[in-house]
Amino acid sequence: MRIGVLGVSSLALAIATWSGLSWAETQPVEEAEAPAEEQPGEAEGVEGDVRANAEEKGFGPLAEVPNPRPSNLSEFVRDEQAAIALGKALFWDAQAGSDAQACASCHFHAGADPRVKNQLSPGLNIVEDPERAPDPDLDFGDAVYGLTASGAVAGSNYTLVAADFPFHRLEDPEDRNSCHDGKDNDGDGYRDRKDYDCFDMNDSVSSQGTFGGEFDSIDRTYGLFDECDPPDGEIFNVDGDPVRKVEPRNTLTVINAVFNHRNFWDGRASNIFNGVNPLGERGLLSTQDNPYPGVLALENGYVRKVQTRIDNASLASQAVGPPTNNFEMSCAGRTNADIGRKLLGRAPLAFQKVHSADSVLAQYRASSGVGLVGTYEGLIRRAFEPKYWVGEGRYDANGDPVRSRDGFRQIEVNFPLFLGLAVQLYEATLVSDQTPFDDYMAGDEHALDDVQKFGLETFLGAGKCVNCHVGSEFTGASVRRRANQPDGNEEAVERMVMGDGGVALYDGGFYNIGVRPTFEDLGLGAEFNGFPLAFSRQLSTGSIIDDFNVKEDELEVPGPVALGERVAVDGAFKVPGLRNVELTGPYFHNGGRSTLAQVVAFYNRGGDRINLRYRDTTGFGDEDSNLDPDIQPLGLDEIVREIDGYEVTAEEALVEFLLALTDERVRYQQAPFDHPELKVPNGHPGDEEAITSLLDDRAADKFLTVPAVGAAGSRSPLGTFLALDPQDE
Repeated sequence: MRIGVLGVSSLALAIATWSGLSWAETQPVEEAEAPAEEQPGEAEGVEGDVRANAEEKGFGPLAEVPNPRPSNLSEFVRDEQAAIALGKALFWDAQAGSDAQACASCHFHAGADPRVKNQLSPGLNIVEDPERAPDPDLDFGDAVYGLTASGAVAGSNYTLVAADFPFHRLEDPEDRNSCHDGKDNDGDGYRDRKDYDCFDMNDSVSSQGTFGGEFDSIDRTYGLFDECDPPDGEIFNVDGDPVRKVEPRNTLTVINAVFNHRNFWDGRASNIFNGVNPLGERGLLSTQDNPYPGVLALENGYVRKVQTRIDNASLASQAVGPPTNNFEMSCAGRTNADIGRKLLGRAPLAFQKVHSADSVLAQYRASSGVGLVGTYEGLIRRAFEPKYWVGEGRYDANGDPVRSRDGFRQIEVNFPLFLGLAVQLYEATLVSDQTPFDDYMAGDEHALDDVQKFGLETFLGAGKCVNCHVGSEFTGASVRRRANQPDGNEEAVERMVMGDGGVALYDGGFYNIGVRPTFEDLGLGAEFNGFPLAFSRQLSTGSIIDDFNVKEDELEVPGPVALGERVAVDGAFKVPGLRNVELTGPYFHNGGRSTLAQVVAFYNRGGDRINLRYRDTTGFGDEDSNLDPDIQPLGLDEIVREIDGYEVTAEEALVEFLLALTDERVRYQQAPFDHPELKVPNGHPGDEEAITSLLDDRAADKFLTVPAVGAAGSRSPLGTFLALDPQDE
């Protein structure tokens, strides 16, 4: 069963319930004991020079942080500048998808996705508790009427509006239990179970991708659409006509993602790139279909399959996932070798304008202004060592020899190796280190105004933000803190006192903060290829496959790790960086908040975790709670300072500080954030009730044109999600 609505909007007279929860009774109970909460007051530890306080806590200009690089990159790449050009072309090229879908189609706005039409996905990641078997909710909207918070009928091709947010709406926004205590908290005459101000739905805002029908063959006519069977439209349809699928998690920005030790929300894009898929060591395990996964290398005159491990390369691991994913870029069953065969003989960006002043691609630009000169094969040969593309012979998609002339060439089989490393090298240039905060930390006292300095004090103190958003990267999941590197790094696994007062292991930089009930999405708590994603659970179970550090005597709660020890990783997600966060809404892994003020309000009230009988909604399986201990009421609205004649709360000041993390080069798409033209799928003609369809009953597409921008940038600045004021609650 699903979490039911807590209420509905005033457009629908309904009784809000939490009925049908199989794992707990719904009566309100006393909060579980937790560590003593700090009382509201002046921000902790911020007296004196706030810059010195920030430096003491590990903050400084991002330009001083080394850009992580694979130690063995030179074994594969012989011309980095050519590889960067290849990566930028591949990232922005609509030819890479089965149906005009590029990597950039989900990352074209400050590295993220601001689209609002056909961006809803139902609760597809729900699992049974405690069995962990998939139990997806295939229905959109709240659990009773299928509505959004604005009272509209939710569904495919729906256009989101500001009134649809937040997805979890409370009677009293400052009290996370105000829709569970049976009281009339807002004095409107209704107790919360009959209050129209309470609302909840388990949908996510994410990115529309491919239609996803079964793959037949590549388009040999040099068009944008592969030959694929009609999609089934089982979940994503309007009146039975298939529409583009939508991923179940919100899209993270690729800007500054090079600093992440692991990528994707759940960390499954390994820091070790295997040249084949996102899963690192897991992706090199023998399977019935592929007994020895690897890349093809010419050694001593023979082409043979070798297993490759490239460190500090989670961006490469991430890049090779979407092109064959039948939600994101591919028809079902298309292989990386198929993509290689499709693209190698083509001109990069053949259907897209390239600006004459593009910071990377101008030297390759065709005289017509559309596409690049030459072919993808030519760029690969220039960028990569010959041993990975010069070999003869024919192979299947896994790299095993075949005698058929229809077999793939070595360069086609190795396409994920080239794509992954090239996109990594391109994305490694997307570092936004020229913000007011960076200027302030470099010594410019006037780079932040007094309100923003108050916000920085709050960030470092009473807001507890610094406990997770650590260092110049603003994330505790960074390579600096989690990688197996020389002394000075924190460890990948930690042990601490949790939100319920108990002790547990967890993965550093990944936390359950109570955004949604854990059973809706296990996040880092999931398994892939028979091994836990979480390093801490690998230790606790003895099922270890990844390479990571743990110094047991230096843990916050020191001592040997015992088999079967408690692990708090179910429902945990990677801490995202905060740079340019003004431009990257909606927020959280479910995209359920539309403004920064809504995000800060979430933290200020102590999240949306709900205490039910026996355990809270962050619990799962044998664990009654997975809640991070810093998720507790903060009282930021009660900390007030008079600045320039106005009373400013710490809550408001914190939002203003977050705005100081925007790099104006990102806002105006100046180099290195300039890019080619891209037509982005933007829903379908019509709405959630009726659409225009093609002859195969598939929905017709609407496209949003993202213009080509050169190194000098655009006159039109990027805006916020739904053009909302960041301070709007």
